[in-house]
Amino acid sequence: MADRWALAPAEDGGVDVAPLGPDGLPAGPVRREADLAEAVRSRPGVTRWVWRSTAEVYPRLLATGVRVERGYDIEAAETLLLGHEGRYGEPRSAAAALARLRGGPVPPDPPQRPAEPGAQSSLFEPRGVPLPLTDLLAVYAEQQRRTDATARPDRMRLLTAAESAGMLVAAEMNRTGLPWRADVHRAVLHDLLGERYTGGGEPRRLAELADEVSAAFGRRVRPDLPAEVVKAFAQAGIKVSSTRRWEIESVDHPAVKPLIEYKRLYRIWVAHGWSWLQDWVRDGRFRPEFLAGGTVTGRWVTNGGGALQIPKVIRRAVVADPGWRLVVADADQMEPRVLAAISRDPGLMEVAGRETDLYQSVSDHAFSGDRAQAKLAVLGAVYGQTSGDGLKNLAALRRRFPKAVAYVDEAARAGEEGRLVRTWLGRTSPPAARTTDDAVEEAGIPVAEADQASDSRPWVPGYASTNSRARGRFARNFVVQGSAADWALLLLAALRRTLSDMAAELVFFQHDEVIVHCPAEEAEAVTAAIRQAADLAGRLTFGQTPVRFPFTTAVVECYADAK
Repeated sequence: MADRWALAPAEDGGVDVAPLGPDGLPAGPVRREADLAEAVRSRPGVTRWVWRSTAEVYPRLLATGVRVERGYDIEAAETLLLGHEGRYGEPRSAAAALARLRGGPVPPDPPQRPAEPGAQSSLFEPRGVPLPLTDLLAVYAEQQRRTDATARPDRMRLLTAAESAGMLVAAEMNRTGLPWRADVHRAVLHDLLGERYTGGGEPRRLAELADEVSAAFGRRVRPDLPAEVVKAFAQAGIKVSSTRRWEIESVDHPAVKPLIEYKRLYRIWVAHGWSWLQDWVRDGRFRPEFLAGGTVTGRWVTNGGGALQIPKVIRRAVVADPGWRLVVADADQMEPRVLAAISRDPGLMEVAGRETDLYQSVSDHAFSGDRAQAKLAVLGAVYGQTSGDGLKNLAALRRRFPKAVAYVDEAARAGEEGRLVRTWLGRTSPPAARTTDDAVEEAGIPVAEADQASDSRPWVPGYASTNSRARGRFARNFVVQGSAADWALLLLAALRRTLSDMAAELVFFQHDEVIVHCPAEEAEAVTAAIRQAADLAGRLTFGQTPVRFPFTTAVVECYADAK
């Protein structure tokens, strides 16, 4: 039996399947079978399934207890190939790919369906037009040709495989859910916010803080309305342009302290309050919808639930099942280690080859032991700080690690000139656009770090712009951040394979953090598996380099205890 098969759900509820040869072409006739799960279950020797969309097929398989080893997501591959060809943003559905192949009118992509809280069964309803298997195979064969035509087809094939593996991981995590104690969550909310008032109004503590803000201004001011607060400050003789914490915390006025506390608690109430708990937690699990490759840099997002922005105080509700543990693993200084690997700078690779504090090692080499200056210099190189102390720090970094700085400098020049830049495996930046706070978040760029290291927002795709400096900053970040996302996908794929022989389950992933839920007796093996997966991902992504990707790992019963 061939080890690679293609499948496509049919309109009558059955499924069409066909074996594929080494060249990706059909190695046998297309067969119609009555049941999707049985079609896959009856072929245990198949190591990779080719299908239109993981979201269309895999949740249905998981619901029947069928797990696949590998998949090839045609629509995910189409997104990567379009980007590589400088056509980011064109319709990426299989139907669109088929239309381009045959020279017909290209249909637009269907709009993304909003997440439906509490309705796990509907999270993966088909999005897009199902195609007959023969048409899918025509698109697949064309994708193989386009992959072979890229500058580094070996890397593009690896990237496509990694992206498809990420889709499998996301689907499995969506089904599993993150362990969540609703009773603990309610207790946390009561401690922070006080009693709930009938009618859905603000809870007691927010109402008290709102009264304190109003008393400080001497008149009724609603702290949840920024324009009203800015106006109140102006009437008090204080000019502020917004109510962001960094702007108002230095203001000398009695309204500042209760206002900052109000804003902190208000965010928790709105984003993770009682309504959120009712919508997103059921059967002891928080069930968001993870979307692999949801940003242009390859970082993940969630469709509803805000899983990637859980406040630390709310993490107290993330509690392992009785007799189980949470293995929480954070990659240590991932971006500078990735920069060392992609730039091949000998000095930085030597520093990144140690499983010690990289920023401290950099400071010992170039900043007389000043770790804070070293960290700002490295972040400045990645995020594009080119003024003030940042320029001086960058100069010191350039003297000690010239190839590393030259690598991101060249990416920045390419971005400024409107050229495309690529991650190590070939994920490609989109055309030029402008910056907004919302778009920064859409692109998966860590805004807090960007604020610390850059004098303005990085450029983000999807918005017209002539700001070449912003494009340069984005390109500088893209080659590092995107390469880190590529590495993380291979980490997940390797870890998923190891965990398949254990009771442990992957339950959470964001950027550089992984959480595995496992029986207590498996915690040590899971910790070792994460370390081994990181090493393997480093070798697969970047080849043989001295660079290491260590993790800080904690085995805890409660997520909040990990940091």
